[in-house]
Amino acid sequence: MLTVLATNMGGEVSAFFTTLDWTKPTWDLFIILFFVIAAFLYGFSLGRDRIVAILVSIYMGLAVVDTIPYLTMKIQELGLNQLFVFKISTFIVIFILLFFLLSRSAVMGTLGNSGSKGPFWQVVLFSFLHVGLLISIVLSFLPPESINDFAPLTRYVFATEGAQFFWILAPILAMVLARSKDSEEEK
Repeated sequence: MLTVLATNMGGEVSAFFTTLDWTKPTWDLFIILFFVIAAFLYGFSLGRDRIVAILVSIYMGLAVVDTIPYLTMKIQELGLNQLFVFKISTFIVIFILLFFLLSRSAVMGTLGNSGSKGPFWQVVLFSFLHVGLLISIVLSFLPPESINDFAPLTRYVFATEGAQFFWILAPILAMVLARSKDSEEEK
């Protein structure tokens, strides 16, 4: 099963790069470049503990946006036919607000080691998972017909139900495993 998945993914990556036209950049290229560049630059500039606070803010922002009562009905009453723009904007505002509130609270000390940069592998892992989660969430707000315009690789990695589940679950598992690893090292 895993070899079939790896083979399919390898084929998707190969097809993506053979059809890539640098003279006519697409959203797929932007997403992939954002993913790679942001995962490294963002992670190294913030450190592990701030990324963990960002991850918690992302989860809280997603929970709020997904459960705003009567959101669809209110937007339809206002005549706005682009619910996804409102959801993305609301998510980003809530996410940023929560990050600033959490990073200045006692939650930050509970989540990490009070500003610790963390081991190199944790910084890379958390930034990779953080950026992937953010991309997956934003793409989940888009209408299905917009998702179909993306390349198969982008849809497969970020927009399928399985991919969205992976991006939601993987950071949680990484936080648990990194925290238990930190606890073992302190003993």
